[in-house]
This record gives sequence, structure tokens and C-alpha cells, in this order.
Amino acid sequence: MREALTAAASRRVTRPAPLRQAVYDALTELIINGSLKPGQHLVEAELAEHLGVSRQPVREALQRLQTAGWVDLRPAQGAFVHSPTEEEAAQLLGVRAVLETYSAQLAAKNAKPEDIAHLDELQLEGIAALADGDVERLVSANTALHDFITAVADNAVLAELIAQVGQKVRWYYTPIAKPRGKEAWNEHTQLIRAIAKGDANLAGEVMRKHTERTTEFYRKQIAARADQD
Repeated sequence: MREALTAAASRRVTRPAPLRQAVYDALTELIINGSLKPGQHLVEAELAEHLGVSRQPVREALQRLQTAGWVDLRPAQGAFVHSPTEEEAAQLLGVRAVLETYSAQLAAKNAKPEDIAHLDELQLEGIAALADGDVERLVSANTALHDFITAVADNAVLAELIAQVGQKVRWYYTPIAKPRGKEAWNEHTQLIRAIAKGDANLAGEVMRKHTERTTEFYRKQIAARADQD
């Protein structure tokens, strides 16, 4: 684990934020970005050293991470990064598909020319990240594009619900960002064009297929990993 943390960009906790929350947020981000991988053993002392804190807030954060489904605490063995099951992925990504389909429909009704221009900019950033093979940048670009569509949808309740599943969607998406990248960003192009036309039905259908293909791709990845094990 020490090597993984060293390779990751350093994220030492700053004191102004409540320490418990800061440690929890830092560990969550290390899991999401893949610095801490599914199934990996988490050693309190090493995590504390990496974050520049004592072991107590790390221990408390691991308890919270277990409750949130990020970590598994095993008696007499310790803490391990949770490995999502196929069923968990299907449930979460299925909910995401419903929410984002509606988001795309609303965005098509609300989008102004300047919104379309910004979507095109975000699309170009994603394509550039894909060309560079930069996974972190690619995931950020994907998140930014989907988040902006939600913003254009202009529905506070919908935005809150999407935000609730957003972190785990980003966690699931990170390992498939490159292998699914070309297809996904081609689908984004179709989505932006549908929103630009103001065609809510088409935008919703494109988004539905886009999210379903992402779900299926991820499920195949889980199945392939299980076969290797």
C-alpha cells in the first residue's frame, strides 16, 4: 500500500477543515481515484503517515467508510477497500441511468446557445484527455460534462439525487474510463447535438443508451475480474 500512496499525488490534510471530515474525504478520494484499489488492505499507521495525522481520525474515518460502503472491516484481519459486486453496480448505475435520462430531457428544454457552447468545450477537453491517455483528466472531464447537463436541467431535487450517487459513479467509471473512452465520447457528441436541437425525447434516449452501455461495460469488467480470480 505504501507504494500506491507514494505514487498518488500527495493529499495531506489541512487543519482548517474539521479533521475527522477532512480525513474521511481524503480517504474517499484515494479510493475513488484508484490510489487505493478494491480489495486492498488498509493499514492505519501508513494512512496516518500519508495524510499527516494521528491514527485516531483514520480509525474513525474507516468506521464511517464501512458504513458508507467504501471499506470492509473484517474481524481479526483489518480494513480493506470494498470490492463492488455486479449486483451493486447494476443497482447504482441503474438509478443513475434513470436520473440522468431525465436530466438530459430537461437540459434539452432549457439549454441556451451559450450552454451548448460550453458543452462543446467540455467535449473537446474529454477528447483531448482521451488522446493523452490521462485517466484522471478523463474522469474529471466526464464528470464535468455530466454535471453541467444537470446544471442546465435546473431541477434542484434532481441535482441533489444525482449528487448522492455521483461519487460512486465516478469510482466505478475510473477503471473503465480509457477502455470505454472512444465509444463514450462519441455518445457524448450525439447527446450534445440532441440537446442543441432542443429534442427532449431524443436527448433522453441517447442518455439512456449511454448510461446503459456504461453499466454493461462495467459489469463485464467485474465478471472478467472474477474469472481471473
